Amino acid sequence: MSVLDDRIEMAESGGELTLDMMFEWLERMPVPEGYKVEIVEGNIFTAPQRDTHWEIIAALYDALRTKFPRKRLKSDVRIDYPGHLNGFASDMTLMTEGATLNPKGLWHYEDVEFVAEVISRKTAANDYGPKKDAYAAAEVSVYLIADPYQARCYLYTHPKDGAYATETKIPFGEDIDLTGTVVGLVLKTDDFPCD
Repeated sequence: MSVLDDRIEMAESGGELTLDMMFEWLERMPVPEGYKVEIVEGNIFTAPQRDTHWEIIAALYDALRTKFPRKRLKSDVRIDYPGHLNGFASDMTLMTEGATLNPKGLWHYEDVEFVAEVISRKTAANDYGPKKDAYAAAEVSVYLIADPYQARCYLYTHPKDGAYATETKIPFGEDIDLTGTVVGLVLKTDDFPCD
């Protein structure tokens, strides 16, 4: 399909740009292997997956797997969140027990209990800004940012009225106590690599 065909399709749809249209366009584009693609507030972002990035995601996955079945954990899977054209592929997502796909084959953001994002230099502003706001608006109970450039994690809890009421900073090497949250365990960060 050409750019002209895409514009005709958009015009025929009433001019309303949707996440589905944007992701369909992305599926036809040559996104390089090893790159993650997200749409944040209607803007398309691609970021390379670095080894540091993967090591932290793998550590989070391993820790969560000690308590949760694999089917409840998602990584780099599109979930549409509140706000204007927000289709995120979070680094790690914990779904509620019994979560189901919607008719389009996507997970419901209302079934997300925990999200973790590992910072990439070029997309960090999204994780600290509009994505954090969207997760809070979606009432995601626990949002964790792992920032290998600062060697620190940021834990956000208690979403209310579109914002997180609590922010906790945890240096790499210290435990993250999530026992009082829906996650219900302690995450070790002593093997999180830094950039």
